[in-house]
Amino acid sequence: MEVRASGGCLSPAHVLEVRSRGSSKFLATKPMLGFHVCPLWQGPLAAAGGQKHEEKGEAEVNPAELSSSSTAHLGAGRSGHGGVAAAARVTGIRGPGQRQPEESLPGAGTARLTAAGRVAESGAATSLSAAALGGRGADPAQLRSALGGRREEVLYRPAAATSRRCAVQRKVPCLFEINVKAEPSAKRDRQPFKVLATATLSGKASEADIRSAVPTEKVDGTCCYVTTYKGQPYLWARLDRKPNKQAEKRFKGSLYSLAGCKEFVWNVEEDFRPVPDTWIPAKDIEFSNGNPLPDENGHVPGWVPVEKTSKQYCWHSSVVNYEAEVALVLKRHADPGVLEIGPVPLSELLEQTLELIGTNINANPYGLGSKKEPVHLLVPHGAFEIKNPPTLEQNDIRSWFEGCSEGRVEGIVWHCRDGRLIKLHRHHLGLRWPLAETYLNSQPVVVSFNRTKYDCDLEPKSLFHRFSNLDGRRFDRLKDIKFDA
Repeated sequence: MEVRASGGCLSPAHVLEVRSRGSSKFLATKPMLGFHVCPLWQGPLAAAGGQKHEEKGEAEVNPAELSSSSTAHLGAGRSGHGGVAAAARVTGIRGPGQRQPEESLPGAGTARLTAAGRVAESGAATSLSAAALGGRGADPAQLRSALGGRREEVLYRPAAATSRRCAVQRKVPCLFEINVKAEPSAKRDRQPFKVLATATLSGKASEADIRSAVPTEKVDGTCCYVTTYKGQPYLWARLDRKPNKQAEKRFKGSLYSLAGCKEFVWNVEEDFRPVPDTWIPAKDIEFSNGNPLPDENGHVPGWVPVEKTSKQYCWHSSVVNYEAEVALVLKRHADPGVLEIGPVPLSELLEQTLELIGTNINANPYGLGSKKEPVHLLVPHGAFEIKNPPTLEQNDIRSWFEGCSEGRVEGIVWHCRDGRLIKLHRHHLGLRWPLAETYLNSQPVVVSFNRTKYDCDLEPKSLFHRFSNLDGRRFDRLKDIKFDA
């Protein structure tokens, strides 16, 4: 059995790919996010403070009961495929809001997990004690039973080249305190006021330790989410539950009055429009009496799964292939300053949020494709780290937006160590967007698509088929991508 951990150091989240010997089939791939999920594959729970969820193959963990000294926790159990599945948690975390520095994460290597619950170290592998297997106070007998006397290899690799950032599950607060100005918005039609940033750093930004956060490019698209549906990783589209006409009228009347002295009261059971049965609320939102509460915009953020045959979400479905279980992703290439387009296993994107960009999204600010040959791509949130960011002074940020090539972006999103996100949009400073030339479109892009890795046929008219025909091609800019006739 091979366990590979992928993810970045900026979050305690790591996704595990569990593979059986002689097979490339995923036995399990589960995320570990925000200290709350420890992946297990329908096996006995070995983590302290956990509660088993066999139908989901995961376990909720009380972060207070995790050991602060262990480097990794493994829980093992029989998988539904007859093999052995294991789950590892990279810790060294002292509590919510703290993380293990990248340099202190364990190195690559191979460790042999025996039926006795011992780990024999080889190469540069990190030693895992029997107590670390399954969490504090794990029962070696349970491990022996789960392993069935078998000896399996557990290969741990630290974070790969693709950094894993924080997920976008709710409205992201602004870097600065904001003022509402009674002028028509340049960003939203029919909004009779502007939201402009002051020069004062917001309390939320200070609380999130913004000065140690990682600044990334805010990409202009529509938000998506990858999580499990029908027993496999699925792409989900953003669908906010919105108020009905009567409630919206009352809410906007209160909002546009600019009074701000009274809090608007919702009737969460009657004020909102119905949503599909498959709709789920976004994570981290507040609930009252079992009902999700709206945000300050009067919306309840949520998600719906993207079906292959969906007409409403046809551009979303064009970037996923559920037979091959891959998504079409734009990301950083191994060479500095170069972008890469290629398929990424959906399992590697589990519990991540991404931005869908392309021809038919938000007026296509990056010039992708054409009406005849539309092109859409997924961009993981936080994929493009800003190498030379401005200081957190408003004048410096304004100068960076207006005078630096790297500043030709929609905005900046800071990924904080505690998992929080902070943003600043050009519109917060009264600056124009979109631009005729963007920073994303100033970089060369390589297509990397080895179709021999996938054992399913790619539909001739699909984006996957068309990009597979461009394998190895390099283009000067995203807008230069053309499919051969």
